[in-house]
Amino acid sequence: MFSSSTRPPNHRLKVTAGTCYAPSTHQTLTVNSPSPVHLQSDHLFTNLWVRIKDYTGYPTHSPPTSPYFTHPPFTTNLYSLTFTFTPTHNINGNDLLFGNDFDHPIRAYLPPGFNTALKIVKSTLDPSLDGDAYAEKPYLYSPGLASWNQFSIGGIRGEEEGTSPGDDLLVHEGGIGSGVQVRKGYDVPDSASSRRSYFLNEGKRKGFVFEEGRMYAADFGNGYLDFNEFAIRIPGISLHIGKYVSEKNNVLRYVLKDRGTGEVYLVVCFTVVLEGEDGEDGEGEGKGEVEVDGVD
Repeated sequence: MFSSSTRPPNHRLKVTAGTCYAPSTHQTLTVNSPSPVHLQSDHLFTNLWVRIKDYTGYPTHSPPTSPYFTHPPFTTNLYSLTFTFTPTHNINGNDLLFGNDFDHPIRAYLPPGFNTALKIVKSTLDPSLDGDAYAEKPYLYSPGLASWNQFSIGGIRGEEEGTSPGDDLLVHEGGIGSGVQVRKGYDVPDSASSRRSYFLNEGKRKGFVFEEGRMYAADFGNGYLDFNEFAIRIPGISLHIGKYVSEKNNVLRYVLKDRGTGEVYLVVCFTVVLEGEDGEDGEGEGKGEVEVDGVD
């Protein structure tokens, strides 16, 4: 167990999201809200929920937790990104990537043991992970089909079923409405672990198409990244990353993007901000926004 001393003093977490990298276009999310944030671009319609267990960040009215964490198989997660997306055009399954990237080098901020941690993640948690954390513009991406914890195929827009997710959505492996037959048509295995293994094969991913107008749902989270204590805990190694927070090193950015075209579809930023003296929402910039680097 990590003590609160691992956390930078006077800093709190804020979560924002948008359909491109520009922070000025992002919305601040109410973490653990039962209602999703709705995002729309020329490429995608998205509903997004962000859940963090025992949350103490901004906005201050955010619920401290979510019923999500009481439902198997999510009980061991410390956080989750749950989202539905409906493409406005076909997207090849091999091209849809999900992961972390950065606009600037982070090698000077990577804690000792990071390489070992990354090898453990790749060998035991996400064999599809690829990237370079030491590059000028670091990235760690995985094909979504091979990395999402849960993945469901829904119906085409206009069908009665599978097109309108309600509040507090839980994504379970499988299909809804006509998505059940679509999944069978691709011979996608029924279980989440088998589906991730199935799509480690590049040929299988290339043969899959995210269809224009069809709704898909994904859940990504784990029990290894602790946003409240700013720590990474994976089998065999623990990293306290709070002490590496600085003015240039304060955002962990999750991105859904197209490998082939470079188009960005969804960006979710977990940003550490200096707590305002007035106790407001932490959205008053000029108080010193900072980035937290980590692994997915």
